[in-house]
Amino acid sequence: MTQAARVTLSRFLIEQQREGGNLPPQLRLLIEVVARACKAISHTVNKGELGGVLGSLGSENVQGEVQKKLDVISNDILLEANEWGGNLAALASEEMEAIHLIPHRYPKGEYLLVYDPIDGSSNIDVNLSVGTIFSVLAAPEDASQRVVTEQDFLQPGFRQVAAGYAIYGPQTSLVLTFGQGVFGFTLDREVGSWVLTRRNIMIPSGNREFAVNMSNQRHWAPPVRRYIEDCIAGRDGPRGVDFNMRWTGSMVADIERVLTRGGIFLYPWDDREPDRAGKLRLMYEANPIGMIIEQAGGMAIDGRDRILDIAPVGLHQRVAVILGAADEVEVARRYFSMPSV
Repeated sequence: MTQAARVTLSRFLIEQQREGGNLPPQLRLLIEVVARACKAISHTVNKGELGGVLGSLGSENVQGEVQKKLDVISNDILLEANEWGGNLAALASEEMEAIHLIPHRYPKGEYLLVYDPIDGSSNIDVNLSVGTIFSVLAAPEDASQRVVTEQDFLQPGFRQVAAGYAIYGPQTSLVLTFGQGVFGFTLDREVGSWVLTRRNIMIPSGNREFAVNMSNQRHWAPPVRRYIEDCIAGRDGPRGVDFNMRWTGSMVADIERVLTRGGIFLYPWDDREPDRAGKLRLMYEANPIGMIIEQAGGMAIDGRDRILDIAPVGLHQRVAVILGAADEVEVARRYFSMPSV
């Protein structure tokens, strides 16, 4: 890419705002603020042990998960970046039990932000890719006149106005949608800018690759077990083709691969926690990634139903997730309608 051809994130967003009003001004500013926060998180991640960010705090978050130092640091970065800008009415995070209201000394905006500050934090200490996932919802019209509540956040995923993730790996990338396709940006550290490197990302079809934690196979529901067993059977099995398996333990890394190479990602329900619908969080993991996947031509389901149609009942609600290339996800869905054996 020549210097003349470089399009920064700011320029891209301004052009989208100008061309047909695809992007409201306040949403553009919000995305820029989130992107700057992700850039700061990237710098923190890259310092690693030199910055004292590795290891755990010995505390647990609302999910009952041990908090890594970087979980808390990244959550604070996103809070501090977003609460004063006037773009948000409130925000919510995986690391906080309740929503975070905008302090009275700052103006309230038109949007709600939901995020997972560090996805895949178990990978931090072993130097594998981690990321940040975020979702933007429209606040109720009367939000500026009253106190925002958790109920205001409980909107189905199809009502998201923007979603994205940053991945902190060999390169730092930002993937973004606001309902007009999916776009990828790469952080140029020399100048400190996000540069547009992928336009109108579409998931390739036909790649026989699945991402799932095989160590949980014995706990899955029969439709998922049968689907994966048929994939593993390869050319001699009912699918008639060999599959590869990939799994990183970081959703953003696996989704980056799906967007780039195709295939399917699964994090299904299992019987160790039978009362939970799944492991991943609907509001700040499944919904934003589901929006990105659909905008890239793919499908995102909980097994039978579209994830973006689920009506949330709680901020930290969990859900089973199967998403990726539309043709392969449709094959997986058919297993849920097969007779039990």
